[in-house]
Amino acid sequence: MSVVVDSTVEREAWPSFTTGAHSIEVVPLTATIGAELRNVSLARASRDAELFAELKALLLQYKVLFVRDQDITRGEHVALAERFGPLEDHPVAGSDPDHPGLVRIYKDLDSAPEHYENAFHCDATWREVAPMGSVLRCVESPPVGGDTIWVNMVEAYRRLPEHVKQQIAGLRARHSIEASFGASMPEEKRRALHATFPDAEHPVVRTHPETGEEILFVNAFTTHFVNFHTPENVRFGFDYAPGASELLNYLIRQAAVPEYQVRWRWTKNSFAIWDNRATQHYAVQDYWPAVRKMERAGIVGTPSF
Repeated sequence: MSVVVDSTVEREAWPSFTTGAHSIEVVPLTATIGAELRNVSLARASRDAELFAELKALLLQYKVLFVRDQDITRGEHVALAERFGPLEDHPVAGSDPDHPGLVRIYKDLDSAPEHYENAFHCDATWREVAPMGSVLRCVESPPVGGDTIWVNMVEAYRRLPEHVKQQIAGLRARHSIEASFGASMPEEKRRALHATFPDAEHPVVRTHPETGEEILFVNAFTTHFVNFHTPENVRFGFDYAPGASELLNYLIRQAAVPEYQVRWRWTKNSFAIWDNRATQHYAVQDYWPAVRKMERAGIVGTPSF
């Protein structure tokens, strides 16, 4: 069962420890992923290099960090994210006009339910270089619902059967914005989106550039393998189709394993900071027509060789 972290729960019951020169209190939330941080100011971390270094080290260890009740401006939000690297805009979701790169994910009473977030995905793998990570703030939360789930894709790879690891070693796959965000667009607009963002190709098993961990790197944006149809893998047509798609679907479903997950219940001015290279996430859309407003700073990544 995924862990639901609720602000109404008596938090002192959670095991915790302090770390670093700034005595950050760290509360691990599951055995495999996620920690809530207390006694830390993200506004201060946006301008304090030593505090930020502690934060980054914890991120590499826990893969997603959560912090509640942050008194922070949009400028400080952006400055914190920019300590990780340059920010990137989103071609479909709008940005704050005063803070380019701060994407507004606003779901209000005028918005019909949308279904591009409620799938396990790694942000923007349809880019040639997928984001390094994100810093996400809850501006307004529904009274109940609207949680987000994160998944440790290092653990998902580690626990694959050995014969599957051997089968996918060296495989590469395509990731598409046209087949996801573009699917509901008129044909002309969809084709224009594809022309701007052609399908990207990434390894099925990626090596983390900082930790060296191996990561299962397929998700809801992944459409197909590009180098599966070889004599070693394909004897007859059904080995390739549907054989390859069955293998890909099996790999994508690993994100749904609860043992790899943490689930976070949002409150106003709570934050999540995640390593997009090592995780997937799923925004649970069970709250409409209630309002949910989030602001996300996405950080440019490095190539996934």
